[in-house]
Amino acid sequence: MNCGIVIIPTYNEIENIESIIRATFSLQKEFHLLIVDDNSPDKTAVKVIELQKEFPEQLYLEIRTKKSGLGTAYVHGFKWALAHNYDYIFEMDADFSHNPNDLEKLYHACHFEGSDLAIGSRYVTGVNVVNWPLSRVLLSYFASVYVRMITGMKIMDATAGFICYNKKVLQNINLDKIKFIGYAFQIEMKYRAFAKNYVIQEVPVIFTDRTKGQSKMSGSIIKEAIFGVISLRIKKFLNRL
Repeated sequence: MNCGIVIIPTYNEIENIESIIRATFSLQKEFHLLIVDDNSPDKTAVKVIELQKEFPEQLYLEIRTKKSGLGTAYVHGFKWALAHNYDYIFEMDADFSHNPNDLEKLYHACHFEGSDLAIGSRYVTGVNVVNWPLSRVLLSYFASVYVRMITGMKIMDATAGFICYNKKVLQNINLDKIKFIGYAFQIEMKYRAFAKNYVIQEVPVIFTDRTKGQSKMSGSIIKEAIFGVISLRIKKFLNRL
């Protein structure tokens, strides 16, 4: 299905979910949406079910029993999208930190320019981040510097979570082997694609921090990323990736 499907993991996104769905469906190019909700107490899923009546052929919902992490939510969504034979599969946040208008840029990079994986990059043309404190900008930017040093990938925004995959990338990555759930998940997915020599392109986007709802960032997620990168490099060296 060339329209592509956008996977949005949610946990307590009631303030954003309707707006992000309507913004995505208002684009000139048609995209489908799969919301993977971790049984949000704020009834995010109830709002999605309500909107499914309005968008029965475009909006899909998977509800998991508990909050289990970003990475596992995406893997769940990837498997669903592959089972439903979508050609292009996207990652996007619910909080408008990723502008839905940029979905068309990512699609263009994969469908027309031949990329296997297109990254909505905050850092490929400088630092394009709005409303973040300097400390967080520096943490994010130098995390990608660190990843480049350890892995050898030439990706400026290794922790980016705004992605388009050609389905063959996800078909040829063993999704059951994906270990990490936070920032390290985003690095791991890119590294596994890099290790298989897929064509990776960074598309410049402007990242705007959420204005509604709460960030899911935590110290454990940052720790996972720091040590996860080293373990990925060792696995590749031992041919166990």
